[in-house]
Amino acid sequence: MPIARRARSPMTSSRWHAHGNAYLVSDGGEYTIGDGLDGAVEVLAVDGDTMDIAIVNPDGSHAEMSGNGTRIAGAWLMRRTGHDVAHVRVGPRVVDVRRVGDGMYESELGEVEVYPPERIEGLEVVRVSVGNPHAVVVGDPDELPRIGPLLETHSRFPERTNVQVARIDGPGEVSARVWERGVGETSASGSSAVAVAAATHGDGEVLVHFPGGDLRVHLVGGRATLIGPAQPI
Repeated sequence: MPIARRARSPMTSSRWHAHGNAYLVSDGGEYTIGDGLDGAVEVLAVDGDTMDIAIVNPDGSHAEMSGNGTRIAGAWLMRRTGHDVAHVRVGPRVVDVRRVGDGMYESELGEVEVYPPERIEGLEVVRVSVGNPHAVVVGDPDELPRIGPLLETHSRFPERTNVQVARIDGPGEVSARVWERGVGETSASGSSAVAVAAATHGDGEVLVHFPGGDLRVHLVGGRATLIGPAQPI
């Protein structure tokens, strides 16, 4: 269901996407998360190269974190300032975003926590926190339509969870599909790429293939850097 949110000033908004994962960026006024959008980036404040945002899902819930959403926010601010860096604060976490090429950005997402595997509904599930919750299952990504909604609302996850079903293609390479909490299946997800890489490989560089395109994750000492695109629609 599309929702409307009210901010503080006349509406200025634009649509952006990262491998088809589409967000409305709004820095004021009313807006609607309509068809074809996976969420909204609410710009709460801007001070030079630093911004405060909120990530809103189509069902009206707030996401604690979004890898693609923060990268899009950073790209939006760089377009406005003409600079090559942006500092994006979402909740308690600050994501540093840098332009690294034409339409390509590197985001320092910070700490990643990986928990021991556990059995849920007959599945081996690895819980991962990237500032938001993830449940990673290694298996056939085509099973996502069944596994995604099963785990998203499972009692093990009272706040609900994002779900990924991933296939390890080789050293440093994974294919995955994503079921986002409050959204459903999406074409790609930045925080999901980090969760999948951390659950399947630990430290190192991992290329994550999504239906919408590829994202590159670099993990060192439990901290993640994500490289991927962000473009206005």
